[in-house]
Amino acid sequence: MNKTLYSPLIFELSHKGRHGYSLPDYDYGSEPDIPANLKREKAPTLPEIDEPSVVRHYTNSSNNNFGVDTGFYPLGSCTMKYNPKVNEAMVARASVADLHPMQPAATVQGALRIYRTLERYLSEIGGMAEFTLNPFAGAHGEYTGLMVIRAYHMSRADEARRKVIVPDSAHGTNPASAAMAGFDIVEVKSLPDGTVDIDDLRTKLGPDIAAMMMTNPNTVGMFEKGIPQIADMVHEAGALMYYDGANLNPMLGIARPGDMGFDVMHINLHKTFSTPHGGGGPGAGPVGVRSGLEQFLPVPRVIEKADGMLDIEFGHDAFGRVSAWLGNFTVYIKALSYILTLGADGLMKVGKLATLNANYIMESLKDLYELPIAGPCKHEFVFDGLRDKSNGVTTMHVAKSLLDYGFHAPTIYFPLLFHESLMIEPTETESVDTLDSFIDVMRNIARDAAENPDKVKGAPYSTPISHPDEDEAALNPILTYTRLCAQPTS
Repeated sequence: MNKTLYSPLIFELSHKGRHGYSLPDYDYGSEPDIPANLKREKAPTLPEIDEPSVVRHYTNSSNNNFGVDTGFYPLGSCTMKYNPKVNEAMVARASVADLHPMQPAATVQGALRIYRTLERYLSEIGGMAEFTLNPFAGAHGEYTGLMVIRAYHMSRADEARRKVIVPDSAHGTNPASAAMAGFDIVEVKSLPDGTVDIDDLRTKLGPDIAAMMMTNPNTVGMFEKGIPQIADMVHEAGALMYYDGANLNPMLGIARPGDMGFDVMHINLHKTFSTPHGGGGPGAGPVGVRSGLEQFLPVPRVIEKADGMLDIEFGHDAFGRVSAWLGNFTVYIKALSYILTLGADGLMKVGKLATLNANYIMESLKDLYELPIAGPCKHEFVFDGLRDKSNGVTTMHVAKSLLDYGFHAPTIYFPLLFHESLMIEPTETESVDTLDSFIDVMRNIARDAAENPDKVKGAPYSTPISHPDEDEAALNPILTYTRLCAQPTS
């Protein structure tokens, strides 16, 4: 541990009898009679500390956090794409922040208009007939879309369709969501370039297949050129095509999933439309469907009545509810603000710039880092670690070294197609200056790996905790101050 950067725990700053508040004596007669079952048996163990020390402690601790506002986050479109501050300003307005979800529809016509407008825009962007904004996150959207597919087949009394095809390169949420929706998983192989093996797919199709889940561009950032043929094959087998919208970012204004033959899709609204969700939230996973599947979307729904007023209704054919009400409303506002700010022309530039930035980094580093799939990528690409692996410097070592240079690590050890995967996603918002700095650092790390591998293996050196044991941290995490005190000091 780097002692010079170590920030003490709040309990370590505690001194008995010290406090940061001053309250007047209770002067209202006898103290209130609190039922015994609501009283603690003993006082909670809390730190005793003055107010300035509390403020300084948490302020200093916050400086150890890394975010897109503090530095380059090269797994951007997946988790930490830059969120323009105008979007936050829209959410902070009292007319938004003070709303209550149970208000009568007549009193929240503006909010419902935002909801309905975003549904229409997403339908146009995705090439779908209708969207629901109810799901709270991407995986939640996957589950919702698969439940739509299940409801569709059940409505046709086609109960034999209990399997979903998932490529072996898919995001882990795909098979997990399908299983949650009650389906069995059928894996289809990928070709060396990461695209679906159509010959293998042909052997998996049959009357028991409900759907095929695909991401395009796929998990290694390559465009699935065989989509039209795949969609025809799946549809001829009586199944539906599901689009995982995790990689929609480079497709904005260029290609629409609905035009490719997909029947159901979700959008990671917090990824593509600017609400970074690092740390667990908030998110949103709207689900869109082609014409003929609208009735299977979950309830409640926002509808427009003949007099132009908007209302909330519960349909009769939907499979039910997936959220307490209408999802994460503030995320919708940020997404709509993002779309309106960019406009149609701006949205078309997003995918092009994201693709340009990814290819720029890839071409600048492929002489030092192993590129398992040659050719232009879309918004992301995957290296299989360093080209020179003779010194035992791994992808984990590279990722930790980046922290010393002020960069967050890219996605590592995913996808599982390669042993030392290093997935880089720069997004469209990063300048060429930032990209050049990142490229220089990556080249420096590769040079150090060849000339002084122990230096790279010992990184990071500038963080509060320099080089923890990942296995020990995962198997025996220290989660309480009491347990921490019981640990032997080093």
